[in-house]
Amino acid sequence: MTEYPPIEEHGLIGDLQTAALVASDGTVDWFCTPRFDSPSVFASLLDAERGGRFRIAPASTGWVSKQLYLPGTAILITRFLTEEGVGEVIDFMPVLDGPATDRHRLVRLVRVVRGRLRFAVDLEPRFDYGRGSHTTHVTEAGVLFRGSDGTELALHLARRPDVRSADRIRIEQDADGVHAVLTASAGEIGGVVLETAPDGPPREPSREEILALFEGTREFWRTWVGRSTYRGRWRERVDRSAITLKLLTYRPTGALVAAPTAGLPEQTGGERNWDYRYTWVRDGSFSIHALLGLGYTEEAEAFLHWLRDRVRPPGEDGDPPPLQIMYRVDGSSDLVEEELGHLKGWRGSRPVRIGNGAAGQLQLDIFGEALDSIHRGDESGLPLTHDGWQRLTGVLDWLCDHWDLPDDGIWETRGGRQHFTYGRVMSWVAFDRALRMASKHARPADTTRWRANRDAIYQQVMDRAWHPDRQAFVQHYDTSVLDAANLYLPLVGFVDARDPMWRSTLRAMDDELVSDSLVYRYDPAASPDGLRGDEGTFSMCTFWYVDALAQSGRLNEAVLTFEKMLTYANHLGLYAEEIGRTGEQLGNFPQAFSHLALITAATTLDRRLEG
Repeated sequence: MTEYPPIEEHGLIGDLQTAALVASDGTVDWFCTPRFDSPSVFASLLDAERGGRFRIAPASTGWVSKQLYLPGTAILITRFLTEEGVGEVIDFMPVLDGPATDRHRLVRLVRVVRGRLRFAVDLEPRFDYGRGSHTTHVTEAGVLFRGSDGTELALHLARRPDVRSADRIRIEQDADGVHAVLTASAGEIGGVVLETAPDGPPREPSREEILALFEGTREFWRTWVGRSTYRGRWRERVDRSAITLKLLTYRPTGALVAAPTAGLPEQTGGERNWDYRYTWVRDGSFSIHALLGLGYTEEAEAFLHWLRDRVRPPGEDGDPPPLQIMYRVDGSSDLVEEELGHLKGWRGSRPVRIGNGAAGQLQLDIFGEALDSIHRGDESGLPLTHDGWQRLTGVLDWLCDHWDLPDDGIWETRGGRQHFTYGRVMSWVAFDRALRMASKHARPADTTRWRANRDAIYQQVMDRAWHPDRQAFVQHYDTSVLDAANLYLPLVGFVDARDPMWRSTLRAMDDELVSDSLVYRYDPAASPDGLRGDEGTFSMCTFWYVDALAQSGRLNEAVLTFEKMLTYANHLGLYAEEIGRTGEQLGNFPQAFSHLALITAATTLDRRLEG
């Protein structure tokens, strides 16, 4: 494999507070600690020289590797096939319960199933995105690394968890990293445990401890997956997407990150490289539909609590809106964007950015997505408290005064604000769902004002977003460009999927945005977004397209499009944000948007196929 493996050549492991990417050559090339949005310790995915890595692979050459998940779990197995034998590296992170902690464990077991193999272990941490220095202390039981930023890592040698005669690991310091060789024969197991913020010096874990960590992690995931109520045609794919969403959830707060990575490009070598390790109101709200559709009410309720706590009371005109579009996983709002100029970027894709400047944008659609998710939770029996309702009425009062402003749009363009159709429609959704809940629960509300604003938005969209020459709803009021975000119009009930205006819009998208079933968001050349270059097709939009086709009566096309899209997943069933021209994954990986849209499309198809 090259020094920058394809984005799709990775699996994801995690403990519900942070996560790591493991390449198919046995390299952990992305890991941040102690949270998803903390500085990286391993980031060779973004700079092979300065980023840091943790690799375990056969010491010989000429091997072939295969990856799979232990079924029903987030335990990743990388199999190495050689002339001398077959071995496995089993990677997992024991799941954490309780409050946030700095202590995390990445367990890497090495098992030989045939023959006798020598595995090379190379550990090169680089603290604070490669900006920090560190010291290395090698002991008989392992290694202790101390970073200049205060971070500590301990490498514990799990040499004899289930072993008859495996050779001891020989460990040597190599510059400021370490190198070791592990030799084992068929039936023998060795390995290491990498621990952050250790509570003592390196030590040799016992056989019982290692087995307990493995079995506990396996049982957690199998029990969790067993709670799913999905029994449809695509259960394996839906389960894998559900596990991925769970891995992207910060358990102490219930917040869902958009992706565990930063800086992976939407165009190889381009500048469309963003930090997605944060919680978008939009992404989290969409996840409510996916989670409740699978019966995961506990996770849905946790996010709704997180969302409620983010709403701030509205102030005078000119004050910020009651919701910011994104936050850190702990709910804080400091997301200052900066460039890491010392990192080369994945295959030269620069700049590498951390933080996200889009946090200060005005995106009116988030209010509709938030209210729609709360309404869905309410329909599923999740409590709508008095405090929650008071906060919602404040949101609606603010929206009454501001929905007619131009905004930055769902795609966070940096080319200037417009009157985006999708933002208007989702503002309509906000009023509509609030009116429904007010009526259902007889809650106090200015329903006359809300209804007047809802109806005004509807009429404005029909008058100004419909382009008579294109015979389609367009991206914003001053353009003829189409936008895949408008696929959501029938999905939220703004138009009926059988309405001639919608069917005409869908046909226009077929011709302009769809390429052999894959869907582009919009055409950057026709609608400048303030950035250079182009991008791949957007996986979430392809799944939205499946949903729209099914609801529009084009069920056979919907099934075929869905089945085609399944072939673009990586070998583990994971999706990044986008698909490139030759089927490669592009953008941050794996992407929550893609997986939650897959779940929703699958459940929609199941319902339609069942009549």
